[in-house]
Amino acid sequence: MDTSHTPDTGDTPATDRSDRRRVLRAFNLSLGFVLLLVAMFTLQQTGWDWRPWAVGPHDTAGLLGLLGAPLLHGSVEHLGANAAALLILGTLAGSVYPKATLRALPLLWLGSGIGAWMLGEPGSHHLGASGVTHGLMFLVLGLGLLRRDRAAIAAGMIGVLFYGGMVMTVLPHEPGVSWQSHMGGAAAGVIAALLFRHADPLAPRKRYSWEEEDEEDDPDAPLADAELEPPSPGKVPVLWQPREGRDYEVVVQLRPRTRRE
Repeated sequence: MDTSHTPDTGDTPATDRSDRRRVLRAFNLSLGFVLLLVAMFTLQQTGWDWRPWAVGPHDTAGLLGLLGAPLLHGSVEHLGANAAALLILGTLAGSVYPKATLRALPLLWLGSGIGAWMLGEPGSHHLGASGVTHGLMFLVLGLGLLRRDRAAIAAGMIGVLFYGGMVMTVLPHEPGVSWQSHMGGAAAGVIAALLFRHADPLAPRKRYSWEEEDEEDDPDAPLADAELEPPSPGKVPVLWQPREGRDYEVVVQLRPRTRRE
């Protein structure tokens, strides 16, 4: 049995190259965003007043933070945690669901800020990309549950393996951590999964040699269309044979009946 045989279309190498390009493109975009966060954090250390760009709950002026808060961070540890999550979840989501992720990002970005603005305490400031990372996690998990194809299930399992704890951090758990932006980003991720679950086509299913062997050996397997067609008259076997010396033909020979006196 040849376990490496994939008799689909013969374009498996091209498909593999396309998959590698998608993963590399998603990683590069995630890395570029992380570098932008590093640049913004460096700017914060120069004395720049970043507070107007953070989310200020229940304050009209604080709505400006819907745009700027994900770019700001309060410490190196805060930045490092979000950078790692963005690299992993951004690469995962962007490579498996490139179209859905691109369409979902504005919703995740704004959703994290809206959650902080609506649920946060007045006078506080909410900043950081953790709401976006929670949105990516719930987007990957939601698409895995909704689509249920092989790639979607694998992506969902990988996301849960690395960041399954995000399911709990949408609730209050630690002082100084903006669970409000986590909840807003998670809700936006679920909504985006519902809206964009059909944005990316399903990957073609690979067929392996053992599947074909099982179908050939299975007597209950459905017959091909050609096998259901009746044969032509010329291919029908003759069930009778002519008898020599007679001008008629015998279909079945019968023994002569004997009379009883």
